[in-house]
Amino acid sequence: MSKERKDFKKWGKNNRGMGTVEMILIIVVLIGLVLIFKTQIMELTTTVFEKISADSSAILA
Repeated sequence: MSKERKDFKKWGKNNRGMGTVEMILIIVVLIGLVLIFKTQIMELTTTVFEKISADSSAILA
């Protein structure tokens, strides 16, 4: 077997970078979901913070 062929087989078995690639793909998917559902997320957070603010005002009053 030639040296190039052995090197290629070693390269195919090297999985050291797989964790990094998977993390980058997960981050890209999450960013995509945030961009797609941006308005719904903003409405939900606004509603939640308004409710928290109203409830805390009622407790403190």
